[in-house]
Amino acid sequence: MAGPRAGAGTVEGMSLTHAHGPLAGDPAPGNYAIDGPAHRLFFQDFPRRVRGELGGETVIDTTRAKLLHETGLLPALYVPLEDVAGNALLDSDHTTHCPFKGDATYRSLRAGGRTAENAIWLYEQPLPEAPWLAGHAGCYLDRLDRWLDEDDEVLGKLRDPYHRVDVRRTGRHVRVVAGGETIAETRRALLLSETGIPNRFYVPRDDVRAPVHGPTATTSTCPYKGHATYWDVELPGGERLGDAAWSYDEPTGDADAVAGHLSFWGDAVQVVVDGEQVPA
Repeated sequence: MAGPRAGAGTVEGMSLTHAHGPLAGDPAPGNYAIDGPAHRLFFQDFPRRVRGELGGETVIDTTRAKLLHETGLLPALYVPLEDVAGNALLDSDHTTHCPFKGDATYRSLRAGGRTAENAIWLYEQPLPEAPWLAGHAGCYLDRLDRWLDEDDEVLGKLRDPYHRVDVRRTGRHVRVVAGGETIAETRRALLLSETGIPNRFYVPRDDVRAPVHGPTATTSTCPYKGHATYWDVELPGGERLGDAAWSYDEPTGDADAVAGHLSFWGDAVQVVVDGEQVPA
């Protein structure tokens, strides 16, 4: 991972088709084989109402959304074109080609005085291997102002039904070391397991010895955990390690237990559990 934001707030873990998932290009070992092409597509119903807003107006409203799981990629949202507000659609001359799906045409969306360029795409004549894409529009979530999953605001991306977050109490001896000094130590940590991402240990703030300063200007958002804030850690000699700790002060969903805890990551920080350093 490239930095602390990747360790805490982004969603780059395993799904059906990403990292080492069962439909990925390099799946984890198993006692089965899947016949078919190396690049796989799986078009799955999304079971809840989804709405997209632009300029304060709803431009997409559907209970028939789909998630396209595609080898090597995170799931993409597709909605029936007829569930996109017709008066918001603008033609675009932008096109792309996918060797697995076909030629895509694009549409921009305009509403409330705002324009989202090339916000959706369509395979109007998809390849014979993917006929079910016809009539559906793929969506760039970040090009609209807001998305709702039922009445809850979507954080970054729609949640992948095959991605999990589990938080467990652990009495293991967790020690955080930086600059040769123990900056945090506890037997009251929380272990957060997230699909496809190394375990993270969250330390109660009372068990952090080193001063922490912040929050810093760095932030990140995870659809499974919420908004992360970051903290500089001060070593005994006065050196500060930038963004060496993060927290979810108002976590969402299954991560709500980590409120009031800090997790640590970075080249200058080692997390040692029962005497063994854990991978970053």
